[in-house]
Amino acid sequence: MEKVTLTINGIQVQAPKDYTILKAAREIGIHIPTLCYLEGVNEIGACRVCVVEVERARALLTACTTPVAEGMVVKTNSKRVREARKMVVELILANHNRECLVCDRNGSCELQKLTEELGIKEVSYEGVKRTPTIDDFSPSIVRDTSKCILCGRCIATCKNVQEIGILEFTNRGFNTEVSPAFNSSMTEMPCIYCGQCVNACPVAALREKSSIDDVWEAIDNPDLHVIVQSAPAVRAALGECFDNPIGTNVTGKMATALHMMGFDKVFDTNFAADLTILEEGTELLGRIKNGGVLPMITSCSPGWINFAELNYPELLPHLSSCKSPHQMFGAIMKTHYAKMNNIDPKKIYVVSVMPCTAKKYECKREEMGRDGYLDVDTVITTRELGKMIKQASIDFNELAEGKFDEYYGDYSGAAVIFGATGGVMEAALRTVADVLTGKDLEAIEYKAVRGEERIREAEVQIGDLTVKAAVTHSAAGARKIMEMIKAGEADYHFIEIMGCDGGCVNGGGQPHVSATNRVGIDIRLERAKALYSEDESLEIRKSHKNPSITRLYEEFLGEPNSHVAHEVLHTHYAGRDKYNLKK
Repeated sequence: MEKVTLTINGIQVQAPKDYTILKAAREIGIHIPTLCYLEGVNEIGACRVCVVEVERARALLTACTTPVAEGMVVKTNSKRVREARKMVVELILANHNRECLVCDRNGSCELQKLTEELGIKEVSYEGVKRTPTIDDFSPSIVRDTSKCILCGRCIATCKNVQEIGILEFTNRGFNTEVSPAFNSSMTEMPCIYCGQCVNACPVAALREKSSIDDVWEAIDNPDLHVIVQSAPAVRAALGECFDNPIGTNVTGKMATALHMMGFDKVFDTNFAADLTILEEGTELLGRIKNGGVLPMITSCSPGWINFAELNYPELLPHLSSCKSPHQMFGAIMKTHYAKMNNIDPKKIYVVSVMPCTAKKYECKREEMGRDGYLDVDTVITTRELGKMIKQASIDFNELAEGKFDEYYGDYSGAAVIFGATGGVMEAALRTVADVLTGKDLEAIEYKAVRGEERIREAEVQIGDLTVKAAVTHSAAGARKIMEMIKAGEADYHFIEIMGCDGGCVNGGGQPHVSATNRVGIDIRLERAKALYSEDESLEIRKSHKNPSITRLYEEFLGEPNSHVAHEVLHTHYAGRDKYNLKK
């Protein structure tokens, strides 16, 4: 690639011709602060925080949008630059809701960090505040315009990564804000509650709806038997809440912390992930052998389910009828576990710790329960669990390695990788291969379905059957796959779809990672590595080899896809109106 030579802060640099000043500077260790910039997603220079001084340029230029040029001379830390940046941030702060001490993002706010970095001790400008809009009608996401800095990162993520586009700049001038059309609630739009906008937001203008108080209240209620389960992806990210490197696996410390918090039982959603594979794998084989609707599509991701119901109701028969793993787990707790322990199901309170904001919506769906109670009572995100551990004054990093409680805390390596895109597919193939061949196959790593490409295809020869599979992630990927099915171009048996970019490891409820800390790091891959590593370390790596799952079928379910299994573990989906505007 053709390169140019430029000088940055007196250092001569050679950089590819298509680089920006920001990228060239970062590669030689020169930090240029940013706020609206989100690499590969939002590179518009709107906030002006990244301005630099370029010799012979009449004005300061934004480093994130200005391409490098031969002979260019750049200063990133001149007096003129420092004063301009401070003025820009002070102007943002002038009409910002500055109640930082009680803010959801206190300590992880990028604006707060930038204010400290620039040495701003007081705000020189003071003016009229915008009338705030608080949209808290959804069960998953809260929108607070008093904290919005109009960076556009949420808009770009929703539009360019997810290709949904329910957010946009509305109104003009001082009254500009980010909102759905006509300043509607997100519940009135085709929002899938994936929370990718929450991950993109540098402040707390978008956040998950907290269920922390509900969980503490349940724990403190002596009449309730409170059970907690944690999803596979949580263990790969929770450590970041306590300053551990991205992708640190904290399974043991997390189990210890959950016990210390006062839950009556601490179990693992991985148990139900193994259960899901037996139910879903059996369903797939039944469709292949009996001429059922193909390709069959996974139903583990509630963001994806929301997307399908809103956009492709005519294709819903392609979806597996299986509930997602945490919903299966809740259903087992209030049937089998309740009976085995002689506890009234209505006295059992199930808490799911999830990497996902869409799970908050999922657990409240009418079909996710039976006999007058819900399978799962409440969902908290990885971020919320981190906050609760701190509220309990637990020194997380000093904890001993603990374990989940037995039986419903047992799991295989196949269950662990559910948290990475392609993991559900690989786990299913491990079991389907053994069932079709009648053998305990040793070659179990199907690496063709791993990775972060938008759509991955694989053909796996299993006995006499060539299983054709596809994996995709994000709503954008889902749309491409669904359009292929509509056009008759999806020649697959099985498709895995995850609603979030990168799968659950990058779910909307995972710890915030600032745009600066994302540079040069693919957090999706780093967190996924932790899951694949745990899978490799476990003795049992196939779902059907989990002895506790075998026991559950013997004691309660009978066999996969039995009548009892369908009553407890399966569900249905229905099309919904994309727009639910108030009359």
